[in-house]
Amino acid sequence: MLAVQTPVIPQIAELIRAHPGCISLGQGVAWYGPPAEAKSAIEQFGRDPSHHRYGPAQGIPPLLDLIRRKLLAENGISGTEAGRRIVVTAGANMGFLNAVLAITDPGDEVILPLPYYFNQEMALRMLNCVPVPVATGSNYQVDVDRIEAAVTPRTKAVVTISPNNPTGAVYPEPALRAVNALCHERGLYHLSDEAYENFVYDEAAHFSPGSIPHSEQHTISLFSLSKAYGFASWRIGYMVFPAHLYSAVLKVQDTNLICPPLISQVAALGALQVGSSYCREQLAVTRSVREIVLRELEDIREFCRVPRTQGAFYVLIHTDTPLDSLTVAERLIREHGVAVIPGTAFGLEQGCYLRVAYGALDAGTALEGVRRLTKGLRAIVTSAQRSR
Repeated sequence: MLAVQTPVIPQIAELIRAHPGCISLGQGVAWYGPPAEAKSAIEQFGRDPSHHRYGPAQGIPPLLDLIRRKLLAENGISGTEAGRRIVVTAGANMGFLNAVLAITDPGDEVILPLPYYFNQEMALRMLNCVPVPVATGSNYQVDVDRIEAAVTPRTKAVVTISPNNPTGAVYPEPALRAVNALCHERGLYHLSDEAYENFVYDEAAHFSPGSIPHSEQHTISLFSLSKAYGFASWRIGYMVFPAHLYSAVLKVQDTNLICPPLISQVAALGALQVGSSYCREQLAVTRSVREIVLRELEDIREFCRVPRTQGAFYVLIHTDTPLDSLTVAERLIREHGVAVIPGTAFGLEQGCYLRVAYGALDAGTALEGVRRLTKGLRAIVTSAQRSR
């Protein structure tokens, strides 16, 4: 545990609490809450004594059935008849932990394109596995050649996150097909994190590697309701994986969780009955806020690189300063009343990278927050240049 990084979100949250009035461009959550149908679904919850007993480790049958239908209709992924299994989890993070526990031994390597999602790197270290960061290419796109060069006899899996946290990059279908084919050829698992599947902009489109023919034996797909349905605190998601891993995953699930919380599963039933159209309706606000953020960040282009990525609700900016990203993030909170997440949390040790999250904001707050950010960065960069 001493080798595991301290979670950065609570650190930043503590600084925000110590500075009232600070606008957070830090934690990645959606601005909206669950659909009314999710709340209605649990109005009667608790009246039946069975609601207070343990349920199936894999999830309740009505929810599993809705997930199968959704996967086929929206992701092109066929269900259990094609050699796959589905397990409901306490969010996509738990799905990742379930998967790694099921497929690795201590010392095994898992490839993480840089920048990685910090909780995944932390999970690997907790399990005595070896995270292998691999640089990405232009605008944080996966580089299949670099991934292949990083494969060793101890490599067990390659992780992709698309749309991506922390960059907002959306990996195109050909790139994801190439990663999936590499995993098939080299006997590796492809862990595809699709928690932000509904958050795509401009001409971008989400693609699920699990829809590739003959991918069912080596592809593990992770999904979440946290973002699309405003379910962050409900901790509900699901994983789709090869049938030969079912026994192992159930062992992990039964030991760690016993069963997914029934009240969250009932709420998920209501949400999935509404479907992803609910998220698409809310995206009008997020798109508007995204344009505000990107427009305002144009003002600091002379010392800040701002890739226009097309997914999730993040922008990962690179600031031209000798200061490290944690120092800059702390100064932005203390001196300028705005919070971002330092790039060191995502494995970016060289250079000053900062993750800007805009999913939780309305237009007015976004404008004020990003103006504080640009003004603060200009002041910090200018101060650092003068002191050289």
